[in-house]
Amino acid sequence: MPSEQSHPVERELESFERLITGISSQFGYLPVDELPGAVAGTLQHIVEVLDVDRATVLELSEGGGAIESMHFWARSGVAPMRREDAEPLEWYLTRLRNGEIVRFATLQDSLPPEAAAERRYSARVGMKSNLTVPVLIGGRLVTALAVGSFQRHREWPDPLVDRVRLIAQIIAAALQRRRNELALRASLEEIGRLNQQLRAENLYLHEEIKNTGGFDEIVGRSDVLRTALGRVEQVAPTDSTVLVLGESGTGKELFARAIHDRSPRRKRPLVSVNCAALPSSLIESELFGHEKGAFTGATAPRHGRFEVADGGTLFLDELGDLPFDLQSRLLRVLQNGEFERVGSSHTRRVDVRLIAATHRDLDALVREGSFRADLYYRLSVFPIVLPPLRDRREDIPALVWCFVAHHQRRMGRRVERVSRATMNALQRYDWPGNVRELQNVIERAMILSTGDELRIDETLSGGRQGAAGRSADRTLASVERAHLEAVLDECGWLINGPGHAAEKLGLHPNTVRFRMKKLGITRPT
Repeated sequence: MPSEQSHPVERELESFERLITGISSQFGYLPVDELPGAVAGTLQHIVEVLDVDRATVLELSEGGGAIESMHFWARSGVAPMRREDAEPLEWYLTRLRNGEIVRFATLQDSLPPEAAAERRYSARVGMKSNLTVPVLIGGRLVTALAVGSFQRHREWPDPLVDRVRLIAQIIAAALQRRRNELALRASLEEIGRLNQQLRAENLYLHEEIKNTGGFDEIVGRSDVLRTALGRVEQVAPTDSTVLVLGESGTGKELFARAIHDRSPRRKRPLVSVNCAALPSSLIESELFGHEKGAFTGATAPRHGRFEVADGGTLFLDELGDLPFDLQSRLLRVLQNGEFERVGSSHTRRVDVRLIAATHRDLDALVREGSFRADLYYRLSVFPIVLPPLRDRREDIPALVWCFVAHHQRRMGRRVERVSRATMNALQRYDWPGNVRELQNVIERAMILSTGDELRIDETLSGGRQGAAGRSADRTLASVERAHLEAVLDECGWLINGPGHAAEKLGLHPNTVRFRMKKLGITRPT
């Protein structure tokens, strides 16, 4: 079919020269957010100058592997080229990736047999002529500028193609600048997010260091303790939720740390929250964070513990005290990893492993209706039951020496002996406060002991009885009585003087007499 031209080539070239001059200065300084609108305006000018019907810019991924976005302008009644239209045109895209210009004055008659998809597309949309100019950067296709005529056939002389290529290069450079700046913005936002998370982690870890007390590892070799530690070894390498059950003072947080330290998440933080230590009005903000102005006193946005623990482990201690209305939010995070900060509708995602702990009977709480059954079932995937100290009395000597070593470094004291009577008394005591109570007793004894032997004061007992079936004579006051009587008996009931009771006990003789009177100790006749 003979080609038709409504404008002489010279007029088109002159108009293109003016267009090139205008956009070369405009695109060089235009803010990147305004570039898409400017590109659309330039495409409209191209359509008008060439008297065609559609102009399209294709942005391709690095290497031209895939079409990332498209900019277009088309006359009324002409359909824009969509991504789903362009992607099947393999012959067309392959030539562009090879840096070849695609130009046809009569598409249906000129397309080669292997361009069957291109022929079907041009017939479907009614395109008669096409010119597409690729732009390669570093030998890779990044942008292509295509113009199409739908009303008439037309030729694409070389001088005109050269001008179209120059405009395509100007547009490609502007869009590449936009890509780079958007990528830089995304990187800076990610760096900002990571810095915020790092600051939050540092703040949390600083608070943890200040509050860290007790011992550094789980001490003991009893069978019941080994069973619990065996459960830790089984579950630690997985990502499963763990429920640690046990009385207060049994070391639930130590077990949580042992699980975390043996897990693939050990290089990320272990974040702890005691649900019983926070008022219900603050728990939601503590767990999920809040936005500025979310409530009175919220003067700045704040990361919640879930965000701080992202990639790591969150330990929720005393979970049985979590308010009922927050339990559904916790369940959602466990199931989907999604939550919103207080005062925000923006959904955030985190990757957190949860370890929960409680001394309460969750079965009973579920029956009472104060704990969600679905949350309980989700939490109890892998329960670990910690034994109370009274069930592992053989571990008490090792624990005593562990606490002695810890406190004497801190206090600058040196204890070398714990009498058999004292150790036996400690092993007979019921320890309702478990390991934590034992730790406190040893610390207080370290303060009160003046020599190199650990002494236990009567006020440490609290009047609690021993294990079931034991009488009141197993209290620590009675233990001191027995120990004092044993020392006095060993010294022939002599209090004053070298090697006698006061010196052995590390006490002033008057103190020994006062304690004898208070404990009702009299010399046997």
